[in-house]
Amino acid sequence: MAKDLQTPVEEVVIGEERGHVRLITLNRPRQLNVISSKVVSLLAEYLEKWERDDDAELVLIKGAGRAFCAGGDLTMFYAGRTSKDACLEVVYRMYWLCFHIHSYKKTQVALVNGISMGGGASFMVPMTFSVVTEKVVFATPETSIGFHTECGFSHMLSHLPGHLGEYLALTGARLNGKELVAIGFATHFVSSEKMNELEQHLLRINSGDRNTVKAGIEDFSINVQLDVDSVLNKQSIIDECFSKNSVEEIIKSLETESGKEGNAWINSVLTGLKKSSPLALKITLRSIREGRNQTLSESLRKEFRVTMNILRTAVSSDMYEGIRALAIDKDNAPKWDPPSLDKVDDEKVDLVFRPFQEELELTLPETDDCRWGGKFENSAYAQPQNV
Repeated sequence: MAKDLQTPVEEVVIGEERGHVRLITLNRPRQLNVISSKVVSLLAEYLEKWERDDDAELVLIKGAGRAFCAGGDLTMFYAGRTSKDACLEVVYRMYWLCFHIHSYKKTQVALVNGISMGGGASFMVPMTFSVVTEKVVFATPETSIGFHTECGFSHMLSHLPGHLGEYLALTGARLNGKELVAIGFATHFVSSEKMNELEQHLLRINSGDRNTVKAGIEDFSINVQLDVDSVLNKQSIIDECFSKNSVEEIIKSLETESGKEGNAWINSVLTGLKKSSPLALKITLRSIREGRNQTLSESLRKEFRVTMNILRTAVSSDMYEGIRALAIDKDNAPKWDPPSLDKVDDEKVDLVFRPFQEELELTLPETDDCRWGGKFENSAYAQPQNV
């Protein structure tokens, strides 16, 4: 009797060693390379190994299929909603990994040729070089599912010019490759037809020398001009509206501006804001504003607390309701709690940001001699009897 043939399990992250180059491929194309616990663990394992390896000089990261990385695995979070802290480990490891990507000691290049959203974009923006194409779609759309801007983006967005960060965080507005280069979230723009050739060229360079790598990328890159209708050409209006002190005032200001000639684009912005979770909007605005005066480490620790309090439904179950409406039942009709901005209790927003006991905070290294310390397995969370 013939044996049953088993389909081999695909590795969700593929790591390859080519001379002095290390190549990471996010390999969940059917799921748009979303971030799972296994993805985070493998990425951290590869990056630590290669940073310690003197023979490794250049790290390339790309996504298989039509996405670079579409963010966190929403079905994973939803499945864990009934179990206490089911996703605590992956959240802890993800924020810890974000710090190390930002502070990595070797030259990194992100080759981005598709969707790059939410936490997935945190594998792109901090890189030494981030190469994007005309197929790239970037967004931080968390408020639409009752969540908040995370994975270091409360820090990164808050340092964009004017109040562009608030605009992107609150609205989840999409940016294309040209716009990412314009705001500094990408370093180079290359035609999608040239990306494979660029990858092979970087492999042949076989060096992590930043000037050499930069010159190699520039051989393929082209200068870009913003499209006439790019939202980045609306900076003055964005600054006027999104500089307000509250979400309510921002919406009121947008409503005023929308009535002026040439501002019809604001109507879709208003529609999106009014569909998003009122609580998530208020949490996100506060987080971005705090990010302006925080270090990256401070922002990541804050985001860890906020994320865990949201997952624990400390004040609301909006995130699970948002995921249900978008990804489970797909009715796109979430029932937010509270249902409107005027019903959001400021004390509940404060509760989401409240610090944990010191041993339960995200542990990030403060000096190079403990560079890869603070791992989840060494945290208080890994010893349940102590939590």
